[in-house]
Amino acid sequence: MGLYRDQVLPRFTNVLLDSKDYGRVRDRVASRLSGEVLEVGFGSGLNVPYYPASVRRVRAVDPAAVGRKLAAKRVAASAVPVEYVGLDGQRLPLESESVDHVLVTWTMCTIPDVDEALREMHRVLRAGGQVHFAEHGLSPDAKVAKWQHRLDPIQGWWAGGCHLNRPIDRLVEKAGFELTRLENFYTKGPKSTTYTYEGVATKP
Repeated sequence: MGLYRDQVLPRFTNVLLDSKDYGRVRDRVASRLSGEVLEVGFGSGLNVPYYPASVRRVRAVDPAAVGRKLAAKRVAASAVPVEYVGLDGQRLPLESESVDHVLVTWTMCTIPDVDEALREMHRVLRAGGQVHFAEHGLSPDAKVAKWQHRLDPIQGWWAGGCHLNRPIDRLVEKAGFELTRLENFYTKGPKSTTYTYEGVATKP
């Protein structure tokens, strides 16, 4: 799985998540970013075109080397400077209370210890700072959730450790954030993979 996960999956994800529907979500999620921003799960830079002019700098964290190659043109075309600072969202190489906002999209599903990653986001955010997120996760529909639990091992095998059944809102609150905006909806595709949590969480 090493070659597949390192070389094939980032390219597949780059194509799968680069659509008008996902773009509209990215635009909403990134629209109120400003100042120093940390993006966890930078990937191929699909959020880069949506950074507003109010962002001073983006610090990028992602484990996939191929993602940097795929992101190169987007980064080069961006008016917002992007600095790669680490590989692991569970161990952010940043000082405490050093960023204004965190951006994370379709990433919490794959982080092995998502609780630790969220605690790290909380640590590096300044008081009043916010996490802006869009993630797929556990559906409140019992029938859909049943299939999510059934399919989760298969999803993890082929999609680089991705989980279908993480309750994103509860995980965010567990890390000490206050949910200040949350919208839930299905995007196009099978309901088991497309139930979406889009929102903002604030560090008190």
